[in-house]
Amino acid sequence: MNPPAVVRLKGVIRHYRWGSTTAIPELLGIEPTGEPVAELWLGAHPDDPAEVVEAGVCLDELIASDPVRMLGAGSVERFGPGLPYLLKLLAAGRALSIQVHPTVEQARHGYVQERANGAPGPYNYQDKNHKPELLCALTPFQALCGFRAVEQTRQYLDALNGVGEPIPGLVQLAAELNSADGLRAAFSWLLRLPKPQAQQLVADVVAACAALVASDEPSADQWGRAAAATVLAASDFPGDIGAVVALLLNFVELQPGEAIFLAAGNVHAYLRGLGVEIMANSDNVLRCGLTSKHIDVEELLRITDFSPLPDPRWSPTGTSTERTFAVPVPDFALTELTLDGSVTEVSAPSAVILVCTEGSAAVEFGDSQILLAVGEAAFIPANATPATPAPPTTSVRLRGKGTVFSATTGR
Repeated sequence: MNPPAVVRLKGVIRHYRWGSTTAIPELLGIEPTGEPVAELWLGAHPDDPAEVVEAGVCLDELIASDPVRMLGAGSVERFGPGLPYLLKLLAAGRALSIQVHPTVEQARHGYVQERANGAPGPYNYQDKNHKPELLCALTPFQALCGFRAVEQTRQYLDALNGVGEPIPGLVQLAAELNSADGLRAAFSWLLRLPKPQAQQLVADVVAACAALVASDEPSADQWGRAAAATVLAASDFPGDIGAVVALLLNFVELQPGEAIFLAAGNVHAYLRGLGVEIMANSDNVLRCGLTSKHIDVEELLRITDFSPLPDPRWSPTGTSTERTFAVPVPDFALTELTLDGSVTEVSAPSAVILVCTEGSAAVEFGDSQILLAVGEAAFIPANATPATPAPPTTSVRLRGKGTVFSATTGR
């Protein structure tokens, strides 16, 4: 197999119930069908690898044909013979489940332990890898991300109790927060509530949140948007305790170009919006709300990070035209490139996947060139020819006007 040095990728659409019916079709310039289009996968994940158009094979097959040439010796030595990340477009038209991902060590232990016990499943751990994620917004993007500081959440609960008669469940939630290891205690108490009590608390909290949003109290200025997020989540999952778990979490509305990083142990959920997401190749998800799927409370308590997260946003480094979201894991790095018509040089420690999200871009590597329109993607192997010694970096030239995201491994 001897494809060109730059190859065009055809992504794979994933239809999940929470997907937007319009956001990705509009970006791709195709007619919406009314069916939810949740994600466009641009990677080599075995469940749905992207197609390498020129070669007539999928990206995982292309990489497997010569991993060192495709990924570089350093990547193969560190991560094995597969692409260590998955790049995607993600469009939430409905809340995703509130969820947590494990560390590598937790995933390895959990994967082995569950199977050693001989249990038939369902399993919490589908593989032995971690699943850190980074999302950069393309539109205003609403999410829940990490625990809010306890003192601020106390103020929020006071505001909710102040718009009407105090809610007994919120009084108890505040008492749990005031105990030793308050966030763990409050989280645990909510997830262990008997179903009738949980549903009553959800109804009371949603009513209080709606009242706060509609009020002219000063507290509505501070907490109205977070309260509206709880009402929104509850409308997607009526009666689900996740709507109350959301009271403990930071609500964030990203503007285009802003990002959040979801490290192991971070409790989070996407609510609405379109973004570019990159994640380590793993399917390990433990859910704790806004879901009809299995919730393993004990395992959640074992892997969740209960440290407050002061600022959910993840700041990039670089310049206004080349913004890199470097994260504290080696599996991936994401860079947003703003093209102004001049030549932009991109270097990376391994293979590169590019996706155009605005305008157009000509991608040049060696003697190969392809033109990317909005929604189109390209893969650039680490080594253009088998006879070429492995270079320290993959260097790509871009020309055009628009926005391109570049995905590679961390340095």
